[in-house]
Amino acid sequence: MAHITIEPATADRFDDAQHALSGGGDGHGCQCQWWTITNAEFNRTTLDERRELLRDEVAAGPPPALIAYVDGEPVGWVRVGPRTRQVRLARTRSFVASEEDWDDPDVWAVSCFVVRKEHRKQGLNARLLDAALDYARAAGARVVEAYPMDPHAGKKVPVNDLYHGVLSTFAAAGFREVARPRPELAIVSLDLSD
Repeated sequence: MAHITIEPATADRFDDAQHALSGGGDGHGCQCQWWTITNAEFNRTTLDERRELLRDEVAAGPPPALIAYVDGEPVGWVRVGPRTRQVRLARTRSFVASEEDWDDPDVWAVSCFVVRKEHRKQGLNARLLDAALDYARAAGARVVEAYPMDPHAGKKVPVNDLYHGVLSTFAAAGFREVARPRPELAIVSLDLSD
């Protein structure tokens, strides 16, 4: 049986983060910067510049994400942290139905998952989400919000859009649906003070 551990994305694990992000999908090119900068800034930056933005973010701390390891190999990533540090979330029209004040630093967001292709369909997103909730709770988050896709809503969801996570994973973790901006996109929330 595989041994799975999940650790904070700290500066000494930057190479591990790069390995986890490079296993398929948009993670390598995005460098998990999509939600942290505006659209204009994202389009102006190169891959190397986005990698340096991530390196700086990880070095400055606190860790903006968690890394999943399977038998010591870094294979998964989840971004979790205050929504106020993920500026594009508040600028995304589909997310305006959030019940929470966008300036509240106690509202955290789980906004990005990456799992290397060879480790998909093994329940790693659920493990990453559980660890992200523990991390948010320990850091004093009041609410965790997310914006998962619902592949069962009747509209085909492109595989690259699954970086949001899948609605069923969040529902199994106790999140409640707050809004459905599009048939395939939900806003979900979990109150950690309960």
